[in-house]
Amino acid sequence: MIATLYRSYLLEITVFVCGALVMIFEIIGSRIVSPFIGTSTYVWTSLIGIILGALSLGYWLGGRLADRRPDPKVLASVILIAGGLIAFTVLIKDVALSSIASARLGLEIKAVLASILLFGPASICLGIVTPFAVRLKMTSLDRTGSIVGRLYALSTIGSITGTFAAGFFLIPFVGSVRTLYLIAGSLLILALLIAPVTFTTKNIAAGTLLLLGIAASEAGIYLLRQNSDLHDIDTEYSRVQVFNSLDPATGRPIRALATDPYFVQSAAFIDSNELVLGYSRFYHLIRHFRPQFDKTLIIGGAGFSFPKEYLRVYPQARLDVVEIDPQMTRIARDFFGLRDDPRMTIFHEDARMYINRAETGQYDAVLMDAFGSLFSVPHHLTTIEAVRELSRILKDDGVVVFNLGSAITGPSNGFLQAEMRTYMEVFPQVLLFKVRPEYTDDRLQNLVIVASKSAQQMIMTNDDPEIADLLSQQYNGVVALENNILTDDLAPVEYYNSIAQNIYLTSPR
Repeated sequence: MIATLYRSYLLEITVFVCGALVMIFEIIGSRIVSPFIGTSTYVWTSLIGIILGALSLGYWLGGRLADRRPDPKVLASVILIAGGLIAFTVLIKDVALSSIASARLGLEIKAVLASILLFGPASICLGIVTPFAVRLKMTSLDRTGSIVGRLYALSTIGSITGTFAAGFFLIPFVGSVRTLYLIAGSLLILALLIAPVTFTTKNIAAGTLLLLGIAASEAGIYLLRQNSDLHDIDTEYSRVQVFNSLDPATGRPIRALATDPYFVQSAAFIDSNELVLGYSRFYHLIRHFRPQFDKTLIIGGAGFSFPKEYLRVYPQARLDVVEIDPQMTRIARDFFGLRDDPRMTIFHEDARMYINRAETGQYDAVLMDAFGSLFSVPHHLTTIEAVRELSRILKDDGVVVFNLGSAITGPSNGFLQAEMRTYMEVFPQVLLFKVRPEYTDDRLQNLVIVASKSAQQMIMTNDDPEIADLLSQQYNGVVALENNILTDDLAPVEYYNSIAQNIYLTSPR
């Protein structure tokens, strides 16, 4: 009975499964490329555009092929080839993406090339499946509409199922690379179910490619784990890599956390509690601009480097940390020595949602350290509406200390222009600091904005040598303010950062 039902609905099962797998393939794609070219809007745009284009080409080819050779064995061969191509993607992905990432091309071109090379060919084959299945299912012109509608509906339902499966289960619990194994293996099995055959050259080649890809990928993971203690972790929000390295400034061993290929988001010395990343030292300016602080909000946890420093240096103060990704907090506990403290409360939610509902006037300071891909601050935390909420939750003389990536002058300074103008619209005093004074003003770099609600002139001297050194790095030049204020309706943050990133990535360093 089951076998009979299976044979009767084999084509329906096929279009459902392939619809699910193509969406899983698309969503997983962003995680595959992220360690090499990031996960910016340009990456997502390229993946979606190229895969949609490939599917459209597949629909057209599928219709023509089905009219010429309406044979289930041909459909099985197409699915087998799709599985083989995904297996080939597993095998070459690291080499191909490394080559693309090292090319002196703009981020947009890199994203398009990666999408075409790794995700285009298999998507074409998957696009062939549904029109081919429609042709095989046709027995009478009287039922054309119902057959086409049913099969395309099943394909779409499969895509919906695959979307939720990828986001809710496969990425956080299976992992991106191993999900590729699953997709390729599922396609190979499906092809054999459609046209059961003994060993053929195509079957052996596809299976061998998958086994080679798995072996190469797992060997690479093992070697990286052995050599640098690399842990490659898929969370609900990003692909995180934790590894051991050496601090370029001191040569001392550190443990680092990265969510993109060019910048480390968090780091800690293995042999001490000192701060590694220079920008985090500037958060200590709160004790200069708001000396009697009691309660602080930190937006962005990552490895929790400064939250740990805050609790150690300021034993009487309290701290709230908003970190959107619960698994990032678990990573901080497992790899960066984060411990529970009664003075620290961690909120796992979107920072904008948190500040929108937070109590008015409850914080002495807000420390902004939230980043997305490639030095880009999530746009909804940069707008004038968000800045007004930050001002609202601060006490009357409260301050914001905001770490951002931008240049000060030149074509890479668009984000700084817009953000400075946005903060100056809300706060009476806004200062700018260079984390690396030796960097030229036109270079993409860490900058720190300090914004105060107090209208009283801020004093720029301090007897504390550490604070005096930080104050000496104030930027006293003129910052152009030609770009518009950022709003919830229009905040082209990634556009500004893409210009800066492309200049950074294509310039000698």
